[in-house]
Amino acid sequence: MIELLEAAVAARPDDVVVTSPYGTTTYAELHRDVQAIATALVERDLRRIAILDPDPAHVLAVLAACSRVGVEGCVYPLAPTDDAIDEMVARFEHEVVVTGRGISSPVVGYAELAATTPGDLPALPESRPIMAMTTGTSGFPRGVRHEWDRLLRTTHKIKPAPEQRWLLAYGLNQFGGLQILIHVLAAQAMLVAAESFQPRDALDAMRASGVTHASGTPTFWRFLLAEIKSDGGAVPDLRQVSLGGEAVPGALLDRITERFPNANISQIYGATEFGQNVTVRDGRPGLPISMLEPGGDVEFKVQDGELWVRSKASMLGYHGEEEVPDGAWRATGDLVEVVGDRIEFRGRKTDVVNVGGVKVHPIPIEDRVSKVDGVSLVRAYGRPNPMVGHVLAVEIVLEPGYDEKAVASEVRAVCADLPPAARPRSIKFLDTMTTTGNKMLRGAGR
Repeated sequence: MIELLEAAVAARPDDVVVTSPYGTTTYAELHRDVQAIATALVERDLRRIAILDPDPAHVLAVLAACSRVGVEGCVYPLAPTDDAIDEMVARFEHEVVVTGRGISSPVVGYAELAATTPGDLPALPESRPIMAMTTGTSGFPRGVRHEWDRLLRTTHKIKPAPEQRWLLAYGLNQFGGLQILIHVLAAQAMLVAAESFQPRDALDAMRASGVTHASGTPTFWRFLLAEIKSDGGAVPDLRQVSLGGEAVPGALLDRITERFPNANISQIYGATEFGQNVTVRDGRPGLPISMLEPGGDVEFKVQDGELWVRSKASMLGYHGEEEVPDGAWRATGDLVEVVGDRIEFRGRKTDVVNVGGVKVHPIPIEDRVSKVDGVSLVRAYGRPNPMVGHVLAVEIVLEPGYDEKAVASEVRAVCADLPPAARPRSIKFLDTMTTTGNKMLRGAGR
């Protein structure tokens, strides 16, 4: 990461690299802090640290400093309790946490590190590790070990584009957030962070800072579209919309195309473990079947209905576990079906609803229901049932002015031709929906 920052500061030192509720930071200011922090890391003889700071400029500076001197940095999520943070420190064996929070684990403040007088630094080390965290939706987060050289191997393809203003719609503890940081530095662009990752705050930041490029989960984009429609304000003039982290239904692509007519729309497929994203720009849901051909930087195969992947930028392994051999195939947990010239996503393995022994995928149901007039947001999931284990249920947030009974009747009508197990047995209307990491939870009943 440090090499990207040094190229940017040489080209445009006075350009803003980060703007957020915490202030603005130029490339020169960021580089100055990085030099000081890198010196502090060497003087303190640190090898593995955690970062817990709400200011994205601080996170970026510490990560860049770590990449300069070969210290393994790991960004923690902001939401956990102090006890949960202490547990992460113990599990991941971090020597210190860069934070302003008063936890019982060893801490050091950002200001203290940045106040260090910059000194002579050693040559760029051969090994420059970084650890990312899984989302932990199915248990305690795991630490995914990477090398900076692998993560940056394709950044030479990114041309300088200082006019780009990228919205930060992922937590920096997420791999999607790390990828945005890397892209912004490689493009010598600006990162725009909102007050929170809630779509309402994101929309305010997009308008206030003139965001031109934005990447988020399909769930994030559904909520953002609903916010734009409900408040009636100016629609951001986006030039790039990227979606990743979940299956992308065709109906959502159509809505985004209509709302942002000047934007190029890309689907991003990636995961923390394989360290590199695949981008699809043809405007159709899923991946082209050509992705199954061997020889690319990222290779795919379908085995028992599940997508498997191997990548030249894949992780070294999980913290505390054996290293993963180079070239090893990994199951992604994504269920797919080859339909014609397309690999279509059916959802996560954990999303599947077992209805009396029949496996039902919620994503296609959501896609159908989302096309019904008046449906703003929809979630399909399995509701526990004593007779068949689970039945399919849907929750819906209506657009203003629509009648619940009329919409429910239309939902039943559009699902009438589905197999009995896939027809919603419960339709519930909500004022809003909650998400986890800007992703929709589908598999478990509530």
